[in-house]
Amino acid sequence: MKNEQKNISTAILNQRFRRRDSQGAISMPIYSGAAFEFDTAEEMEEAFLGKSGKHTYSRISNPTVEAFEDRIVHISGAKHAIALSSGMAAISNIFMTIAYSGANIVTSPHLFGNTFSLFLFTLEAFGVKARFCNLLDLEEVARNIDDKTCAVFTEIITNPQMEAADLQALSELAHSKKTPLVVDSTVVPWPAFEAQKWGVDLEVVSSTKYISGGATSIGGLILDHQRFDWSHSPRLEKLVQMAGPKAFTVKLRNEIARNMGAYMSPYTAYLQSLGLETMDLRFKKASNTCKQLAEFLQTLSPVKKVYYTGLKGNPFYAVSYKQFGEYPGAMLTFTLEDQAHCFAFMNRLQIIRRATNLFDNKSLIIHPLSTIYGTLNDEYKRMVSVPANLLRLSAGLEDLNDLKNDILQALQLM
Repeated sequence: MKNEQKNISTAILNQRFRRRDSQGAISMPIYSGAAFEFDTAEEMEEAFLGKSGKHTYSRISNPTVEAFEDRIVHISGAKHAIALSSGMAAISNIFMTIAYSGANIVTSPHLFGNTFSLFLFTLEAFGVKARFCNLLDLEEVARNIDDKTCAVFTEIITNPQMEAADLQALSELAHSKKTPLVVDSTVVPWPAFEAQKWGVDLEVVSSTKYISGGATSIGGLILDHQRFDWSHSPRLEKLVQMAGPKAFTVKLRNEIARNMGAYMSPYTAYLQSLGLETMDLRFKKASNTCKQLAEFLQTLSPVKKVYYTGLKGNPFYAVSYKQFGEYPGAMLTFTLEDQAHCFAFMNRLQIIRRATNLFDNKSLIIHPLSTIYGTLNDEYKRMVSVPANLLRLSAGLEDLNDLKNDILQALQLM
């Protein structure tokens, strides 16, 4: 059940452990060991059968990771969360749980590079086909969904294309066809986005981003809102008779995550628990900075176009404001004259770092086409719609005026 506190920071800091720490620690210690001892064989049997809730082996569950997962459930409104080794591990584990040979995924080609690659190449080798279509066109989406569609998948704001689909409309359409809606909500965290409000069934998050607290560690999360009727899923229909709305969670926890071996490490969970405590503060500052940088970039003549859904002139402003409020994340993109101008601009930056990742404490910039999508052939580069003159900027926690001045000098406007 979602927390009753009005402020999300209070909710994060006030979440108690399932079991009181033996030393009374208020930050969950790092339980770095692999195995856990039992007093009797009978107690060990109960634990391995999942009847006691006790930990058996840290690839399956761990006290430090469990405490982090409990905090995520407490603040997100989800019914269950599992922490994994990366955001890509989270996406992979979702589709290993619900997909099957002959199934298809209805999605957009406007996806983060590795997600696009996972759908296009990796899953197809196992008989799962990605049906790429325009998720902004509900009629086109409807034409692509059939009785073999295991999910409709979207990023809530596409990275780096900066499109925002109407999640409620997508959810209603998917559910009318007995299909779950799965979203990657990494770009806008829970202080500004409530997935269950818009009909989302499964949520994936790269906890490397806002949560980790300055890119301290790599991690991913799967959140199950337990709203979907999984009796319509060939993978889960039999399990529904025993587990009901928890069928996805049971399949994921008891089989897929165990067998895939991508459970989060205790040390990562400790770092990300600390990062979670300041997430709300960092998100608000970085998002506020990003919005002001977007407005600033619009005033500069070398900048051809700025893409940020929080700008009132943006075509996605209305749906973005409805779903995410005033500050839809700390990522923007903008275009210059051409790729050569992009590279020259990047090379002159002194404060903004030339690096991948998003939502670090430091502001980061990347040229997506030559890096994230650099290994794709020309056909696939056209599919993802990332132009050669596009730059992606992730706003950090530096002083706003210092960032503006860095941009001005890099554009040679000072």
